[in-house]
Amino acid sequence: MRASPAVAGKEGADVSVSMISKLRVEDFARWKKTYDEDGAAIREQGGVIAHSVHRDLDDPYLVTVYHKFGDEQSARAYAGMLDGDEFRAMAEQTGIDLNSLEMSLVTDVN
Repeated sequence: MRASPAVAGKEGADVSVSMISKLRVEDFARWKKTYDEDGAAIREQGGVIAHSVHRDLDDPYLVTVYHKFGDEQSARAYAGMLDGDEFRAMAEQTGIDLNSLEMSLVTDVN
């Protein structure tokens, strides 16, 4: 994930931040089961306030995941967690192709 300056120049401001991740999985059903069951506690601990999962129309193994956070600090901490050994082990177990993983942090624009 590429580092970026403070969201829209509003460091410390109350802004809603989203993480958009694209990844390739070997077995969607196996990955989704883990995301739903084991991921719930991780999302709650990580400050995720909304989330959704999307599959590519042409490639059902290409997945886009949307996570929404109440603030930039929570989003950056969650992104950092996804860079850790625990996530890498889980990714290997559930068939995530880590070479395909792309993450972006974005802010809502009104």
